Amino acid sequence: MAPDWVPDDVDWRKPSPARVYDAQLGGAHNFEVDRAVARQVAQVMPELPALLRANRSFLRRSVRFLIEQGVTQFLDLGSGIPTVGNVHEVAQAIDPACRVVYLDIDPVAVAHGKRLLVGNPNAVAVRGDLRRPETVLGDPAVRAMLDFSRPVATLMVAVLHFVADADRPGEIVARFLKEVVPGSYLVLSHGTHVEHDQPRSPEQVVQQATDLYSRRVEPFHLRDHNAVSRLFGPLELVTPGLVPVAVWRPDNAEEALTGANLPQLGGVARKP
Repeated sequence: MAPDWVPDDVDWRKPSPARVYDAQLGGAHNFEVDRAVARQVAQVMPELPALLRANRSFLRRSVRFLIEQGVTQFLDLGSGIPTVGNVHEVAQAIDPACRVVYLDIDPVAVAHGKRLLVGNPNAVAVRGDLRRPETVLGDPAVRAMLDFSRPVATLMVAVLHFVADADRPGEIVARFLKEVVPGSYLVLSHGTHVEHDQPRSPEQVVQQATDLYSRRVEPFHLRDHNAVSRLFGPLELVTPGLVPVAVWRPDNAEEALTGANLPQLGGVARKP
């Protein structure tokens, strides 16, 4: 039987990307079916815990960077289940007036987000499908929280590898960016292929983990550096460009060194 916090329309017998990710991060809002997948993937790819930590650290560093640029509004697409150190916690610790919209297709992620954000007037969790930008951008809760006449940071962190080429991920990104004014930013991270000269994460191991995830949870689409770079369209990537997430403005040299070979690219770009 599912816990009482689970929404009625959730099939808790089927794993979901948000809950598997929560399980991989050691969160509490997942089920045994999600934890089983997380264990299986980790067995195939031992680097996974380090990759997840590097991705979360990239998210936190990018939010801090954006606030330094004067951005105080965040649209987090495919946000998953909010965990410690999520966008609103990082941003509002610096500026309590920062406004955050979390959007996810998973009702568990949204339900937990709403519980977490009770009493926080500057953050909201919304259920929606990022593959339908018009619906997301027209959502009353999104419009009420974000002022699109001012810069907005659109976050697509570890989510577009769940979007197939047939769904035209580049066009999805472009539609969201069309809505925001110059001076807005895009934060994006994405699973990638591994180069053959990276012995710490052999290409076949990454592919095996990807295939397992695709069979058990949801199709997962690795893309190479060129394909991920094209998702930014005409935006201007800030230094150091599109790089492994641990290498993007690391807090220390050790972090960059230990995570340089992890198969996850990340970048931040500005709309001119």
